[in-house]
Amino acid sequence: MTPLKLIFLADTRPGHYHLAEGVIAALQRLRTVEVTRVPVERRWIVPTRWLRRRIASEHFWPPRMLRMAYRIDADTLPRPDLVVSAGGETLMSNICVTRLFGVPNIYCGSLLRGLGAENFSLVISSYDRDAGSPHHLVTLKPSAIDPDALGRPASVPHYGRERRPRLVGLLIGGNAGPFRYRPREWERLLAFVEEVSRAWGTLWLISTSRRTPAQVADRVSALARDKSVVARFIDYRTAGPGTLPEIFARAEVIVCTEDSSTMISEAVSARLPVVGVAPAAHRFTDEEQAYRAMLIGKDWCRVLPIADLTPHSFADALSEISPLAENPLDTLAATLARRLPDLFPAS
Repeated sequence: MTPLKLIFLADTRPGHYHLAEGVIAALQRLRTVEVTRVPVERRWIVPTRWLRRRIASEHFWPPRMLRMAYRIDADTLPRPDLVVSAGGETLMSNICVTRLFGVPNIYCGSLLRGLGAENFSLVISSYDRDAGSPHHLVTLKPSAIDPDALGRPASVPHYGRERRPRLVGLLIGGNAGPFRYRPREWERLLAFVEEVSRAWGTLWLISTSRRTPAQVADRVSALARDKSVVARFIDYRTAGPGTLPEIFARAEVIVCTEDSSTMISEAVSARLPVVGVAPAAHRFTDEEQAYRAMLIGKDWCRVLPIADLTPHSFADALSEISPLAENPLDTLAATLARRLPDLFPAS
């Protein structure tokens, strides 16, 4: 089978483009894929309302829209077989490139008001509200992380008071939207790390993110000097993105701040027990609350308030978790083959 030529429209937010990368990783299980990654950054002077009106107009001309709104020269784009993107800033550019070449397209995320699902061959959503739509595929948030390639066991032992993990990953985010961490909550989280190490002999693999406050990263860096507590510290400020697979490959369980749905989903996809930790000041949208409830309802993760973190509460949360058993990339690939049969006739 000839390679599948794909245009990947990527914005600047890892939480978005990682979703699209997860879809591409699933596609690669079905067919060789040639990816052209096109950066998408909308010019601030072009309002979203105007773009929506132009897309619905009979005078809509994709090359002009791409040039005016995104500084993308349509003449430089190779002809694709499929267009893939994630995140609201890529919605209109996805439609433009799709109409320009007359090819199928996949979008990951929620649609903006005024843009119907009929503009896409497939809309990948993680929210049950979309389950009845013929254009939607409702699934775990896609992740390119392959648990088999990481060496993750298909069957993970149950941890708890009787069986304690020896190596725990801690993924630290930061303030985002309605999530606000107070200084004392950061101190409580790091004190909990030390308490677990003293009580259980556990070592920690800790990673910060682009949202982590500098003072918190500095505090973790100081804690990392104690090798009886921290086995590995990955400072986002120097390491940059793309370091989570190292932690997922080594850790037995994951603790993750609740501000990042993507990090929690990636850890679940890696077949790891996941405990989210939440600040007092936080709020989810209704759809995100439903998604987190689904993860908890399937016993893939649990959530604890930072204020309530103790070795005992952590052990009790772990005892209730049964990690994902299958490889989610295989599951997504099989579903894509069924939903897009023209692209995968032999699948």
